[in-house]
Amino acid sequence: MSDFLLHLLRHGEPEGAGRLIGHSDALPTKAGIAACVDRARGVQMEVLLSSDLWRARRAGEAIGQATGLPLTTDARWRELDFGGWDGLLAAEIDSAALARFWDDPDGHPPPDGESWSGLTHRVAQAIDMLAARTTIVVTHAGAMRAAAAHLCGLDARQAWALDLPYASLLSLRIWRAPGARPTAQIVGLRA
Repeated sequence: MSDFLLHLLRHGEPEGAGRLIGHSDALPTKAGIAACVDRARGVQMEVLLSSDLWRARRAGEAIGQATGLPLTTDARWRELDFGGWDGLLAAEIDSAALARFWDDPDGHPPPDGESWSGLTHRVAQAIDMLAARTTIVVTHAGAMRAAAAHLCGLDARQAWALDLPYASLLSLRIWRAPGARPTAQIVGLRA
């Protein structure tokens, strides 16, 4: 059985913060990029990945410049697709529909958006493709929660209970055995 560390770093504050920003993109602020670089400082890493969305990718590029590691992007690390709610403030969404989503994100996904199980499935595919090397992924809060759910057996409610502010770092030790689903333990959370 092999094990390795996976560090998941949420992108820094983007323009339009406070809105549901899923697959649409928002540029990161300079302060948001700097916060990610600061958070990554001193973190052991052999592999640097990021979501392909600019708010994560720009922070990944800055970390790559600081560490000398090449950056690889992977769209599977994107945020949940909020569909018709993308770009809206919570106050602009029907409160009953939003409450149903928060209560059961798989049974009541955003209109024309992605279900919780869809997000978890694509993040699980990205995790399964990782080499057993210490890796940092600059990603999004939803993808981080999906990774924790997949690796640690959390249900949606437990995963959504993780507070992951901008530039927070979730570290997991992953174990893989041939032919078995990977498992993990949360070994750090810095917010």
